[in-house]
Amino acid sequence: MKVLHITRTLPQEMLGPMYLSRAVKDAGHQMQAICLPDPLWLRKIEEYRPDVITWSLMTGNHRQIFDVNRYLKSKFRFFSLMGGPHVTFVPESAREKGVDALCIGEGEQALVELLDTLERGGDWRGIDNLAWADAQGQLHKNKLRPLVRDLDSLGFPDRSLIYDAQSLYRNSPRKVFLTQRGCPMLCTFCFHHAWKNKIYKAKNSEYVRKRSVSHVIAEALEVRERYGLEFVHFLDDIFNIKSDWLAEFCERWPREVGLPFDVILMANLTKEEHIAQLKQAGCVYARIAFEAANDYVRNEVFRKNTEREQLTNAARWIKKYGIRLGSLNMLGGPGGTLEDEFDTVKLNIECQVDHPLCSIVQPYPEFEINEITRSMGIAVASYDQFPSQFNRSATIELPQKLQIENLHKWFPVLVRHPGLMPLARRTVDKRWLQKPLLAMYMLYSEWLVTEQNQLYNRARGIDRLWRWGPIDFASRVITKGALRAVGAIGGRVVQRLSTKLQMGDERVVAHMD
Repeated sequence: MKVLHITRTLPQEMLGPMYLSRAVKDAGHQMQAICLPDPLWLRKIEEYRPDVITWSLMTGNHRQIFDVNRYLKSKFRFFSLMGGPHVTFVPESAREKGVDALCIGEGEQALVELLDTLERGGDWRGIDNLAWADAQGQLHKNKLRPLVRDLDSLGFPDRSLIYDAQSLYRNSPRKVFLTQRGCPMLCTFCFHHAWKNKIYKAKNSEYVRKRSVSHVIAEALEVRERYGLEFVHFLDDIFNIKSDWLAEFCERWPREVGLPFDVILMANLTKEEHIAQLKQAGCVYARIAFEAANDYVRNEVFRKNTEREQLTNAARWIKKYGIRLGSLNMLGGPGGTLEDEFDTVKLNIECQVDHPLCSIVQPYPEFEINEITRSMGIAVASYDQFPSQFNRSATIELPQKLQIENLHKWFPVLVRHPGLMPLARRTVDKRWLQKPLLAMYMLYSEWLVTEQNQLYNRARGIDRLWRWGPIDFASRVITKGALRAVGAIGGRVVQRLSTKLQMGDERVVAHMD
């Protein structure tokens, strides 16, 4: 059987379909990918003639995918399988025209069983993890199979699936790795708590799974040998979730791999010895999730279970050991005030954050934050109203929505230049300043990316004139400006250059640009 995965070209490679492809190929089937936009995509589909086309849906991009799938159904014959967070939490998506089935939860085993069943002409409707709608629109949800316990047994993600479809990923010196699945936290704005409690009804011991250090190192060595690798971006929500695993990793990584890397840490699990180990292992950049300075918003609304002292300690240790400090923040928490949002800025200033990242709350389906906003009468009315990028505007009806949206644009500037705080306070309520503030935000964020690039270049031993900060910044801004100016014309070259400039930019990776 032939499988085709269709996806947009994103600023970093997508590991989910790579794991699906590994399972599909190990089972004796074929799988390819198309990264849109691709002017030859219809011809490629016609030549490949896939039996199954797979899609991964996030709330915000779901409507476009339904439309494209329906269009392809009018031209080709294939089985359409939708997966990802949106359909897992909104199984009613099975009623969409052109959708044959949904895959709820983890998909490797379900996809292979579906292919085996279709190949022999069997009835696929009883396969675990699948949901579908009959001719009368009746929704059917099959039971879930257990979570994959041994992540090493899945093998390495099949990077050729995406790298062959989009050379930008293959040629990038910075590549993405994942060492675990699951998260023990109950953050109300994250899919993990809903996935764990509402979908799988699993305990943390079942839900949080870690690959062995040997398996992670073996993958890094293989990727470096096959594709080239100079810097590793670990995508794990909490890299320091297991102290014994971290100690083994930090002892072996510099000796066996020796590449610089960055991580995300959880403040309430972080010890000073973790930072010392990471520094010794080659970590050059670490992000801490602050989210909100206000204790009520952070712990009662967001359920972070993190004390302010834990945040400041973790930040202080990261700075002490000379690692670039990044922060993850969120504005617009229900129950907070505008002054609470300014306090979050002040917390970042106090901790001397080098790279502040900030988003605006979005109450996605089945997330607990969705239930909170519904009980307050400020929730998003329809899933189709969610934006694909969640920092340009607040979707929930907050009391000071305009001020929060404008403060978001001020956020990184204020953290690095706190003397501008009085000016920010006088301007956050000015609607006519929205576009100028957005321009300021984009330019300053570009400078932070330039700083990040300098860090990566130093870690890789690159010291060239055209890599100098001001030159890198100017070239990025001029090139992006030119591409935006002609972007309406479209074209393969424009899209390719635009995407190349965003590769590894964590604002875009985290939907923050």
